Amino acid sequence: MTKRVEAESRLRELKSLLAKYSYEYHVLDEPSVSDAIYDGLMQELKRLEEEHPNLITPDSPTQRVGDAPIDKFEKVQHSSRILSLNDVFSREDVEAWVKRMEKLAPGHKPEFFADLKMDGLSCAVVYEDGKFVRAITRGDGFVGEDVTTNVRTIKSVPLTLRQTEEYAAFLKGRTEIRGEIIMTKQDFEALNKRRDAAGLPVFANPRNLAAGTIRQLDPRLVAERPLQFRAFDIRRDNENELPTWDFTYQAARGLGIPVNTQAGQFANLDEVMRFVDEWEEKRHDLPFNTDGLVIKVNNRNQYAALGAVGKNPRAAVAYKYPAEEATTIVKDIVISIGRTGAATPVAVFDPVIVAGTTVQHASLHNADEIARKDIRIGDTVVIFKAGDIIPQVQKVLTELRPKNAKRFDMEAELAHQYPELKFVRPEGEAVYRVKGATGPLLLKRALRHFASKSALDIDTLGEKNVEALVDAGLVRGLADIYSLTKEQVLSLDRFADISASNLLNAIQAKKHPELPRFIYGLGIRHVGQQTAIDLAKHFKRLDTLGTATLAELRNVEGVGDIVAESVLLWFDEEDHQELLAKFRHLGVWPQDMKVAEGKLSGKKFVITGTLESMGRDLAAEKIRALGGTFQSSLGKDTDFLVVGKNVGASKLTKAEKYGTHQLSEADLVKMLDS
Repeated sequence: MTKRVEAESRLRELKSLLAKYSYEYHVLDEPSVSDAIYDGLMQELKRLEEEHPNLITPDSPTQRVGDAPIDKFEKVQHSSRILSLNDVFSREDVEAWVKRMEKLAPGHKPEFFADLKMDGLSCAVVYEDGKFVRAITRGDGFVGEDVTTNVRTIKSVPLTLRQTEEYAAFLKGRTEIRGEIIMTKQDFEALNKRRDAAGLPVFANPRNLAAGTIRQLDPRLVAERPLQFRAFDIRRDNENELPTWDFTYQAARGLGIPVNTQAGQFANLDEVMRFVDEWEEKRHDLPFNTDGLVIKVNNRNQYAALGAVGKNPRAAVAYKYPAEEATTIVKDIVISIGRTGAATPVAVFDPVIVAGTTVQHASLHNADEIARKDIRIGDTVVIFKAGDIIPQVQKVLTELRPKNAKRFDMEAELAHQYPELKFVRPEGEAVYRVKGATGPLLLKRALRHFASKSALDIDTLGEKNVEALVDAGLVRGLADIYSLTKEQVLSLDRFADISASNLLNAIQAKKHPELPRFIYGLGIRHVGQQTAIDLAKHFKRLDTLGTATLAELRNVEGVGDIVAESVLLWFDEEDHQELLAKFRHLGVWPQDMKVAEGKLSGKKFVITGTLESMGRDLAAEKIRALGGTFQSSLGKDTDFLVVGKNVGASKLTKAEKYGTHQLSEADLVKMLDS
């Protein structure tokens, strides 16, 4: 299947699902998903259409505001179109928006007005000569629904505008107040408590309840529910009566219409961003739900002069706070073995930002949880941050499930991913564990590897000493060896004064090992010596490697999907984060990588068979010291195949096929020594 065909298929699926969600949100006012989920799918659609502009069709949700209203209420055309706003997500986005306006109006330095976005139902309330006459829902922006009888029941909507000399002009002719119908969190919780006590089903959230209530045919039911109205705009035939947005809010308050108190005008962008940052932390304490702010050019004449592009005004944007939910695609499910031997399935995603951080994977906990949520490789899933910290899969959007979505078989994958281990699932437990493995057993294995000659090469920390230190409880993690005291070591039968000093000195001598050795010593699955070198050369620093994305890891020469996923998961696992933090606290950290330059720079070597004058590891070190690259397997890019004793035919055949130059051991020694 070509990329174009794949994109076309995905576009059809996204447009169909977004049309369904848009109908629920704009027409039925009964959304089944949050705004964050809708925004995530919309962003994916926009990206695909940017990549394939010839696939954009008039029915795409990116090309219009919403769908046609339903016929339960009388349709009413708005006096002017209710526009939607472009979303921005960072200061850089806001600065880019300001620069675009400055190009259109050179020399103009605007003041700004900002207000928190309320999570409710947009509505236009119309007054004639100060008397309430009609209320219209937003609908598709052009045409809404007449909900006059219901809005009349909302106590915060005055039936007669307040008489005031300052705003007397608004009491003559047509005055349209645009705003949001909301229910406060406190009122919502109280209503749900009453319903629960009465044995009635509770409502999902305040926004759904407010929207659903306004569309009830019986106004008596509406009157029983504590809805509120907050204004955000006034429309008059004479636009000069409303010079600024700040004045608009003052006028609304003067006329007896409530507006947000968390709003104001700002002289420059720095003031706006301080306001944005302030409410990112405080928004959860607001009486209503919000996912961001609206930022506008304060002067309404300047605002109007900048015009609109399609459905979006140029002079306003919606600043969205980091989503606490998002959608992404499950690319793979891998299994992580914890320090206690527990096997945990982990979903690997296309990177997505949730609550301000990039999420690339999430624990699926166990096989039962995967089955309960029916999570398959290839699925589009909703993820969220549990407690704004731990990413979790909330649900699968089965409507977007591809035909080739792959079911996950835990036992088959354990056998495939860890063929050298046996697993058992104890009766009554949901977790598979390594058979016969305990925490101490796994620690001994990890510590032996960490201290081995190919890793940190810690002299005297061999198998028997590792056993003694772990069995005595002196070492409970890899980093603990660096905090050992002589008194502790002498408490063991194996050690006397000199041997204890030798062990501690050998350990302390390796507090700043070479980066490739340290990476290899960490025991990251699928990362051998050469892969550790490749990673070190590419990223240069352990911190850089630890924060690399899946795409960045895949770009490393010699690193494929399996290795990339394994590295990503290792660094993001909580136990490993704690281990690295402890290393750093104890002053243990690898040196930054300095790539050797020498006469073998740019040359790649593979050794087959045994060498008589030196071991393979020593030969590899000498090649690297002169700037060369030692490879574990022969490829088309290999320059030299060093042929030792007792070689197999496969590498020789492959070398002839690729035209790789063959060297004898003597040729290599001469090349290294000359």
